[in-house]
Amino acid sequence: MDLQKRIDRNLEQAITFATAGGNPSILCDAMRYAVFPGGARIRPRLCLAVALAAGDEAPGASNAAATAIELLHCASLVHDDLPCFDDAATRRGKPSVHTTFGEATAVLAGDAMIVLAFETIARECLATPDRIAPLIGVIGRAVGMPNGIIAGQAWESEKTIDLKVYHRAKTSSLFIGSTTAGAIAAGADPQNWYGLGEALGDAFQVADDLRDCAASAEEIGKPCGQDAVHDRPNAVRELGLGGAVQRLQDLVGQAAASIPDCRGSGMLKQLILDEAKRLVPKSLATAAA
Repeated sequence: MDLQKRIDRNLEQAITFATAGGNPSILCDAMRYAVFPGGARIRPRLCLAVALAAGDEAPGASNAAATAIELLHCASLVHDDLPCFDDAATRRGKPSVHTTFGEATAVLAGDAMIVLAFETIARECLATPDRIAPLIGVIGRAVGMPNGIIAGQAWESEKTIDLKVYHRAKTSSLFIGSTTAGAIAAGADPQNWYGLGEALGDAFQVADDLRDCAASAEEIGKPCGQDAVHDRPNAVRELGLGGAVQRLQDLVGQAAASIPDCRGSGMLKQLILDEAKRLVPKSLATAAA
């Protein structure tokens, strides 16, 4: 099955469950707006790809894990766009949630999706109850304190920021959560998949920094130059454009090399290489090839 279709089908099921009855109507509309249409769904695709590579013996559990991860990612984008943070008017090529529904509704929509993520794991893993606690543990660590995406957002309020620590929390943590959750759902050892998530998270952050500096708003569907506007650390500012491109190439190679020996390793390696090419800004595609 196409991973994108599998992800969207399960996200639709989760959102339908949460918005049954249609009230409060504005909040229901805002939640659906925040999730559909989606972006590349990189994190849930990675979760499912790891589960498939490891045998995917419990597809219900891997679906729940991937759905929860994407709901948490979408919630983080809604909150990240708020006036108190980036004050971004657009996201995924359309007006951001707070621009469309108001700031209060955007806060509540993000909160509701966070709760829905963990509820989805509890509801959809009844056939494999032994997976519920480990999945909640690894995904909770990926989004919470002290090293998850909430901590990453909080680092932006600090006077001094360590770029590696900041990026590890803001971006890499959820990639690590994606690979380890996929392994847990499939009954595999999550520690064997930690390095892949770590390298991919670091690579994605460098790619995001490159896109922020070298892409257009039309290409990435959100405002560019946000790191400079908010005086945030950025790999291009620290390493230079060429250095950042080289760092991205090194991390992608590291990620591909870290894939454990399994029957789906070839499929997973190809997915990583394809995603890496897609993330590089068009203006830099030749340099990163």
